[in-house]
Amino acid sequence: MSKSPPAELRDAPLGHATTHPDTYDARLLFPVPRAPQRAALGIAGALPFSGIDLWTAYDLTWLDAHGKPAVAIASLAFAVDSPSIVESKSMKLYLGSFAQSRFATIEEVRATLAKDLSTAVSSIVDVSLASPASFGSMELHDLDGDSIDGERIECDAYQVDARLLRSGGDSVSESLRSDLFRSVCPVTGQPDIASVQIDYQGPRIDRGSLLRYLVSFRRHPGFHEHCVERMFVDIVARCGPVALSVYARFTRRGGIDINPFRSNVSGRRASGARTARQ
Repeated sequence: MSKSPPAELRDAPLGHATTHPDTYDARLLFPVPRAPQRAALGIAGALPFSGIDLWTAYDLTWLDAHGKPAVAIASLAFAVDSPSIVESKSMKLYLGSFAQSRFATIEEVRATLAKDLSTAVSSIVDVSLASPASFGSMELHDLDGDSIDGERIECDAYQVDARLLRSGGDSVSESLRSDLFRSVCPVTGQPDIASVQIDYQGPRIDRGSLLRYLVSFRRHPGFHEHCVERMFVDIVARCGPVALSVYARFTRRGGIDINPFRSNVSGRRASGARTARQ
């Protein structure tokens, strides 16, 4: 179910009928500031995590110098401390605008993407393009960790409730994952489906309580990045780990998947491998 968008999204294309330009236009990109959503979580000043937002765009196509169509899969990496993110529908419209525009080389396309996206979010965005010759070598991988989806639990909370989380006992180091995550777009109400990986060191987290907590996002209106940051903040506050990494890989919508990673572990990085549902 749709709702009134936050103030920073009232002029965004998300939730509105739009045309689909097929001629290159960087002005289609709509930046959304990160600060308001982080303020709602009590995050101000220095971030309590490092991380990255990994986007994969599967529908990129343009014309070469001879007018012949070319295609690529784009991998985009946004720094966690960028002042803004890009609203996802505006990204779809922007990428679609390449369709009838000519570029001499694939490197020109990559450089154009990197320049426009970095300008939009006021931070360097790393861009790489995979050509069709490399598509066959792309592998699928489940997220690491023990699945908690087999836990025998009763679920009755479908709005986020951090009070469900429990931990205690000896300190452990483990990686847990779930494929049952669902939230909804805060503007359109469309479902957002993801696999979630949680790596931590600290008092043992009760697996059933963690699964109930993740299920409680089921009707929660939140953007991908905000959901992962809320998980991080809630788990730190309720479970007290000394080290924590949270990674979610969302299924694609509009030809794009978004995969936020947040960690307070120095040097920890997210795997860029996509899951079977992506």
